[in-house]
Amino acid sequence: MLSRLSELIWADWIWFPEGHGWADLEDHDGKVFPKPKDLWATVPIALCFLVIRQIFERTVASPLASLLGVTDKKRVCAPPNPVLEAYFCSTSKHPTQSSVESLSKQTDCSVRQVQRWFRQRRNQDRPSKLKKFREASWRFTFYLIAFFAGLAVLVDKPWFYDMKQMWDGFPKMPLLPSQYWYYMIELGFYISLLFSVASDVKRKDFKEQIIHHVATIALISFSWLVNYIRGGTLIMVVHDASDYFMESAKMFNYAGWRKTCNFIFTVFAAVFIVTRLIILPFWIIHTTLVYPLTLYPPFFGFYFFNGLMCVLQTLHIFWAGLILRMVVKFLPGNDIVEDERSDKEETESEDEGDDREQREKSKNGHVQNGHARLNNNHSKTD
Repeated sequence: MLSRLSELIWADWIWFPEGHGWADLEDHDGKVFPKPKDLWATVPIALCFLVIRQIFERTVASPLASLLGVTDKKRVCAPPNPVLEAYFCSTSKHPTQSSVESLSKQTDCSVRQVQRWFRQRRNQDRPSKLKKFREASWRFTFYLIAFFAGLAVLVDKPWFYDMKQMWDGFPKMPLLPSQYWYYMIELGFYISLLFSVASDVKRKDFKEQIIHHVATIALISFSWLVNYIRGGTLIMVVHDASDYFMESAKMFNYAGWRKTCNFIFTVFAAVFIVTRLIILPFWIIHTTLVYPLTLYPPFFGFYFFNGLMCVLQTLHIFWAGLILRMVVKFLPGNDIVEDERSDKEETESEDEGDDREQREKSKNGHVQNGHARLNNNHSKTD
């Protein structure tokens, strides 16, 4: 039964155009082709990345942070309170007006004290600036190296200049050693990001990041299996082109180098728009979605691959929206470009500002159930 199901799933007509199949990817005459078993190599590579990252953050990122003056404010910890802690962990980190009043009665604390406790408790869970700097440093280093390594792999290839040649001889295109290592390292890195996502800084687009990692891993793996490697290398180098600019902008943001951060962010925004919203859809996706129909009748593998490409392109449009929001804030003369995906640490002044707003509303009669409405929207940006 399982054998029959496996044969059906991996049938030639599903993954290849008519007249082609898995037999085309068997090694012969000294020519090597990608194999499914090759992908197992990415697991130990991903584990190696996790180890290397820990070493890098301790021996390189931390001293660099100190050199650039990245420091963390000393945080005031919320005093122990079993009732408030239970509510914080099991119910909500942002209690409503009625909940604050109820908790105030249960703990014999004032509403102001309950508010302050939740603010301090939320700040305790927020990642430190040093942690964010280390993560950005690690990703910056990888994306920078990966981008120039990708260029080195592709610069002498004809399909780098004429993308239609990525289909020349498909699927009987021999695997080059440079392509093998480029694929294995890129895929291993994204798998390591998926392994570490639970401990990394969680941003507002956390779900979108998970979707991106899964779609990227699926796209790289599938393109390897069916020998879409020429197109896959083009897609990877286009993605790496802007990422290291964003990570370096974050690093200077955390260091307080405002003019440098603003300049790098401007470069990042321009490169992102050009590579993700122009080159990728109008050159690469066009060559994977439209041009093949002039050579082969459509098949399931064709739809599957381009479906994943459309998922990535949708995420790029989503992130482009966030980038444009930051550009709008940047143009009027803001001091620094902020990451729209992050949460900002709440300060005492913000809390006091909320109190003033509540008192003003109370004086003006804007009350609910006899009390001023609390402003519990703390989705600030970093």
